[in-house]
Amino acid sequence: MEGGNSPSLQLQQLPLATAAVSVQPHTDSFSYKENLIGALLAIFGHLVSSIALNLQKYSHIRLAGSKDSRAYFRTKTWWSGLLLLVLGELGVFSSYAFAPLSLIVPLSAVSVVASAIIGIIFIKEKWKPKEFLRRYVLSFVGCGLAVVGTYLLVTFGPNSHEKMTAENITRHLVSWPFLLYMLVEIIVFCLLLYFYKERNANYIVIILLLVALLGSMTVVTVKAVAGMMLVSIQGSLQLDSPIFYIMLVCMIATAIYQATFLAQASQLYDSAQISSIGYILSTTAAISAGATFYLDFMGEDVLHICMFALGCLIAFLGVFLITRNRKKPVPFEPYISMDAMPGMQNMHDKGIAVQPDLKASFSYGALENNDSMPEIYTPATLPIVQEQHGPKGVSAPPYRVLEHSKKE
Repeated sequence: MEGGNSPSLQLQQLPLATAAVSVQPHTDSFSYKENLIGALLAIFGHLVSSIALNLQKYSHIRLAGSKDSRAYFRTKTWWSGLLLLVLGELGVFSSYAFAPLSLIVPLSAVSVVASAIIGIIFIKEKWKPKEFLRRYVLSFVGCGLAVVGTYLLVTFGPNSHEKMTAENITRHLVSWPFLLYMLVEIIVFCLLLYFYKERNANYIVIILLLVALLGSMTVVTVKAVAGMMLVSIQGSLQLDSPIFYIMLVCMIATAIYQATFLAQASQLYDSAQISSIGYILSTTAAISAGATFYLDFMGEDVLHICMFALGCLIAFLGVFLITRNRKKPVPFEPYISMDAMPGMQNMHDKGIAVQPDLKASFSYGALENNDSMPEIYTPATLPIVQEQHGPKGVSAPPYRVLEHSKKE
C-alpha cells in the first residue's frame, strides 16, 4: 500500500511545488516594480524641488535689480516656486513608502545635479569657449559621475520590502541591533554637542555630523509614517495606532532641530561646502540607520552590496566636484574696522559704546561735563613750569614735561 501510494502522492505534490516556484518570480518582479516607482518619485521630487528653489531665487534677484517695491511674497514667480516646492517634497515623501530607505536617500544627488545644470543654462555672462570649459569642466564631470552613481544605486539597490504595519515597526523599534545603534548614536551626538556648545568647536564636520545624526532618525520616521499611511489607504487602517503618532512627533522634532543646525552652519561656512560634506555624511548615516532599523541589506548578495557601495562612492565624488567649482561669496568688509586697529581694545567685548549715551546733556566731547567720570577716562594734563633764568649765556627751557605714573 505504501509503495503504491507514494507515486500518487508525488504526482499530487508536483503541481503544488510548481505553483510555489511560480509565485516567487512574481513577488520579485513586484518588488522591483516598487523600487522603480519609489526611485522615480524621489528623482521627480528632487528635480521639482531644485527647480522651485531656483525659481524663488530668480524672483528675489529680479526684485532686487528692479525698481519694483513689492515684497517677494506678492509676486507670482515666488508663489509658483513655493507650490512646486510643496509638490516636490510630497513626491520625495511618498517615495519612502515604496522603496527601501537605503535606496531613496542617496538619490538626493539629483537635486545637486539639477541645480548645477540650471545654473549653467541660465548664465547671463558670455564666456569664451576656452574659459567656459575651464570654468565648468569640473561641473560637467561631476554631473556625469552623479548620473552614473545614481544608475548603479537604482540598479543594485536593496530589494527588501515589508508592509509598514504598526506591529512590524514596533518589532523593529525594540530589536537589539537598533537599540545598540541608538545607544551609540546618542553617545556620539552628546559628545559632539558638548564640544560644539561648551568648547566652541565650530568645525563644519562637527555641525554637519549633528545634522546627519538627526537626519538619520528623520528619514527612519518618515518611512514609517509614509508606509503606514500607504497601508491605511490600501485598506488596513494603521493611523489609530500609538506608534504612528510617536513616529510623527519624532519626525517633526528631528526635522526642526536639523534645520536649526543647518542654519547655524550656513552662517559660518560656504553653501558649497555644506552641500558636499552634508550630502556625504547624511547619506552615510541614513544608510546605516536603514540597514539597522529596516534590515535593508538582509539576504542581499555580496556583489549587489559592493556595486551599491560603488554607486554611492561615485555619487559622492560627483557631488564633490559639482560643489567644488561654485563661486564663494565675498563677505562685506567695512573700510575701517575700529576693533581691528592695533593697540586698541575691543570695545564690543568690553561693553563700551562707540558713541556716548545721552546723559541729560546735548553736548559731546569737549563740551560735556566730565566731572563725574572715572579717573581713568580723564585727559592727561601737561604741567607748565615757570621759566627760570640762569646765569648769562645759559638759556633755560620755557617749559618741561613731567612723566606721570598711573596713580597721578
